[in-house]
Amino acid sequence: MTRPCASTARLLTANFTACLLLLAQLLLGMATNLFAVIPSAHPGADARDYFTGAAAALAWVIPHGPAWVAAHAAFGLALIALAPLVIVLARRHGARADLGTAVLGALALIGAAFNGLSFLDYGHDFSSMIMTALWALAMACYLTGMLLAARSTSQQPVAPSPHPSAPCKEPAR
Repeated sequence: MTRPCASTARLLTANFTACLLLLAQLLLGMATNLFAVIPSAHPGADARDYFTGAAAALAWVIPHGPAWVAAHAAFGLALIALAPLVIVLARRHGARADLGTAVLGALALIGAAFNGLSFLDYGHDFSSMIMTALWALAMACYLTGMLLAARSTSQQPVAPSPHPSAPCKEPAR
């Protein structure tokens, strides 16, 4: 049995955490769609300037918006906060494919957030559809990141030391 190196284990954990948060985000988005009513008049609604409206809507929705929408927005922020960590861990891991999936996943999350805020401010269904498609892309990226990290674990030689914290050598790529 192969023991993953510390950097591989951290990358696997970060990708797995992103997948779990994305699953929670999907469920919160479905609950938002089914049970939440977004008021037509709220800070940021129908803003002339997208970025000013998006900032106002985000500042409003988490503390004052409907509970499902607030939770959906908060999980979105948690995902965006996790994305740079996955990128850093993938970069340290050393494989371009790991880094590529982490960067693409982060870009998909940012795009989903922009479209979520657009839906919140303007109520256009296509913004919700784009947000969902980008969610799927992000999930595919983080699942792929997990598979790549797990594959690198299976290619590592078994460490001869019985001590679990003994360093192991990452595979060259």
